[in-house]
Amino acid sequence: MDGASVTLGQCNFPRSMRTLPEIQATLQVAKLDPAELQPSVQCLSFSDSFSSGDYCLMEVDETLCKYIESGQSLIIRGDVDEHAVVCSEDKTYDLKMADTSNTLLIIPDCRTPDQLPSDSSTEHLIHCQIYGFAKNYWELKRTRPKLKKLKKLLMENQYEGPSSEKERSSTYPKYTKEDLMESIQASEQEIMQQLQLIRACRIEGYWRILEFDYEMKLLSHITQLVDSESWSFSKIPLTICLQELELLEPREMIEHCLNCYGKRYTNEAGEVFYALNEDEVCKSNALMLLRNAVKFNLSEFEEVWQQSVPEGMSTRLDQLKGVALVDRNSRPQVIFQLNVEDLPENTQERFNSLFHIRAKWTEEDIAPYIQSLCGEKQTIGTLLTKYARSSMQNGVKVFNSRRPV
Repeated sequence: MDGASVTLGQCNFPRSMRTLPEIQATLQVAKLDPAELQPSVQCLSFSDSFSSGDYCLMEVDETLCKYIESGQSLIIRGDVDEHAVVCSEDKTYDLKMADTSNTLLIIPDCRTPDQLPSDSSTEHLIHCQIYGFAKNYWELKRTRPKLKKLKKLLMENQYEGPSSEKERSSTYPKYTKEDLMESIQASEQEIMQQLQLIRACRIEGYWRILEFDYEMKLLSHITQLVDSESWSFSKIPLTICLQELELLEPREMIEHCLNCYGKRYTNEAGEVFYALNEDEVCKSNALMLLRNAVKFNLSEFEEVWQQSVPEGMSTRLDQLKGVALVDRNSRPQVIFQLNVEDLPENTQERFNSLFHIRAKWTEEDIAPYIQSLCGEKQTIGTLLTKYARSSMQNGVKVFNSRRPV
């Protein structure tokens, strides 16, 4: 028995407690040498409150176990039409039922070998009660958070500025952080990170997305002020910026726009400055040009795009990875909007959608659209190997679907 404690018992109703002499007699009949076993014996019996349906078992790894033991909670999230997930404070896990060929007994007082009495010279008899049993258990597997629904909810009631807000009906939906955590299958930390990524803003306790034209209006006010004051884009003084623009827009909206498009820092004197992110400013100007065009002549677009950005900033096509796609096979070459946020979350559905848009992709073109699908130990290469097949086209490796689209 490899030195493990042996659990012998008799599951009777009413409960019958075995004695050490009875157990020793049982060992003799079974031809087991007590010297090869630990001296502590756990005797099992059914509890008076025994039930087979009151308990569910969940298997957790060491990290999650320590997380729970520290007093933290796991939360099951999902609507009736969604597959349930389990969320910790910062991670999301798929919740799947796993069957086992062995019956699992639920014994709260059962002890593992390291918890048994250390005195090996004395035999110990421990009575334990069975409170239930299970033939399956819940299995957790780390998964990507399901965040697409977050933007969809917030897009139902976009913020268009204080003047438009007064005219809006009170029936338009608004969501607090708690509301979003009830609806979105993701951990609190993942939800907050996504809110920052989609540039959501907390207004009067509710999370809102700024309507695109209003956001661009705020950005235009800031860049025009920078130009008129001859400031550097890398050194915009917050206090003066807010004072100059507060007659046009609320201070909190100006500061929110600066946070979206810039990086906040403090100088040695304690003054707060912002450095605008050139790539983000150029990308938003490109989206403003592309959003109403099905396809845009590439050379014309590049010219108009450069003219649309603040003087001193330079546009580059690599600023548009994940939001726009260039078709170099068409004559003339064209560019059109394709935002990764609008694609399906499911991996197979994402690939189906991409191959429906374009039959063959280079790795450089498809990478921005599948990067977010990579798991903890996955790479873009492993995803392409599983969901696409490669071939050579004019000396360039391209990928197409493994299944008919």
